[in-house]
Amino acid sequence: MELKEILAKCDHTLLGQAATWNEIKAICDDGMKYSTASVCIPASYVKQAKEYVGDKLAICTVIGFPNGYATTASKCFMATDAVDNGADEVDMVINIGWVKDGKWAELTEEIRAIKAACKGKLLKVIIETCLLTDEEKIQMCKVVTDAGADYIKTSTGFSTAGATFHDVELFAKYVGKDVKIKAAGGISSLEDAEKFIALGASRLGTSRVVKLAKAMEAGETAKNDGSY
Repeated sequence: MELKEILAKCDHTLLGQAATWNEIKAICDDGMKYSTASVCIPASYVKQAKEYVGDKLAICTVIGFPNGYATTASKCFMATDAVDNGADEVDMVINIGWVKDGKWAELTEEIRAIKAACKGKLLKVIIETCLLTDEEKIQMCKVVTDAGADYIKTSTGFSTAGATFHDVELFAKYVGKDVKIKAAGGISSLEDAEKFIALGASRLGTSRVVKLAKAMEAGETAKNDGSY
């Protein structure tokens, strides 16, 4: 797979608590330069980022992040606020405690309500796979499908582990045909990125692929000027 094909599936991500506008602007510049699927950034920067990139790049943000235990009403407000500020895509975190309690109907209704609050924009549902059993992951594939979300996503990148090949394989087996898969967290090489895509991921949440593209570009430049 060509590098540009991998980049086109990447949500170029910066969600650190101390992220500054200059850093957000820099990943927007990268996203436009390398034609990534989107940039995934904190909600407080969505309006400024959308004004900066216009229609050149999709803006993604996160809600209920990273723990997922905010109320449904507050998550719905955050989703609508993000979309009103210019977000093209919203990544939400489920209430993981509800999974442990087996509250499948409540989880379905929450995702459905947040999808409505997104006003037609893409909704990706983060289920934080590292905290769930395989049986819970399978059940969440059904919940996300029944709720009408656009994507099921592995991880926030802020918990005990990120995406695994096993989890993407599991999603591909059990999620509905209209639900796509996003792998996120700890994707550290082009080989891993390509394997996640081969296993069924349509999106990758990562900042490292762009960094690898930059390093490769710098290597080519160095080689061309005789310094490599």
